[in-house]
Amino acid sequence: MQNRYAAHPNEVKNYDTSRLREEFLIDHLFAKDELVTVYSHVDRYIVGSAVPESQDIKLEVNLKDIGTDFFLARREIGIINIGGHGTVSADGVRYEIGSKECLYIGLGVKEVIFHSGSGEAPQFYFVSTPAHHAYPTTKATQQEATPAHLGSIQTSNERTIYKYIHEGGIKSCQLVMGITELDPGNMWNTMPAHTHNRRSEVYLYFNLPEDGVVFHMMGEPEETRHLVVRQGQAVISPSWSIHSGVGTSNYTFCWAMAGENQTFDDMDGVKMTELK
Repeated sequence: MQNRYAAHPNEVKNYDTSRLREEFLIDHLFAKDELVTVYSHVDRYIVGSAVPESQDIKLEVNLKDIGTDFFLARREIGIINIGGHGTVSADGVRYEIGSKECLYIGLGVKEVIFHSGSGEAPQFYFVSTPAHHAYPTTKATQQEATPAHLGSIQTSNERTIYKYIHEGGIKSCQLVMGITELDPGNMWNTMPAHTHNRRSEVYLYFNLPEDGVVFHMMGEPEETRHLVVRQGQAVISPSWSIHSGVGTSNYTFCWAMAGENQTFDDMDGVKMTELK
């Protein structure tokens, strides 16, 4: 498990491209037949992936890394599949998970196993946060998610937000999770930008062509930086940072939040005239 530490915005002002990528970009997800995990000291996220192509993959890590007897002893987890059909078992109960479907597994579940299906291998992406209450394991398809259609073609940001784990959907302690799909011909997400001082966020970008990129905007509103992000890469976004992006084509991203509340609209907007 890799460790990523919290960074003060005054320090980030001095980072070059390599240091920005080292601290905030997760660029090695979705290795076949491997469990990949990254521990972030920003709100104690564990971000990871499992691609069970030729063998099952257990959700297990070095217990020294999390200080408990099993992974979900003090945690909850949200899983979204961005690949082919697969299965996840939670304490022996199996859940069929198709593309862009979500599974929430709560505190106390001792054994989680990722299984392959027939055909294209599943690509399970997950975000785990600390938890204090046991909520039931729950699956949601994209059709069952709460959609919100925003933006317009005139501003190149027409998109649909699908909320899976949130106050009005799958119940959790603090994890909020969903995906946003940009319509064809639209490249911008989340602009005008915002921060949310009470929550941090992780973005996973996917549905990009092989030569496609997203310029992920980050940093304080008056001191912005950017990361070039490709298919299957994720960005850790601290609470003081904006998190916006523009791609070379339309794309999809998975967002996950943790922090002090679960109010989706709790954000501090930034006027376009204030960005620097």
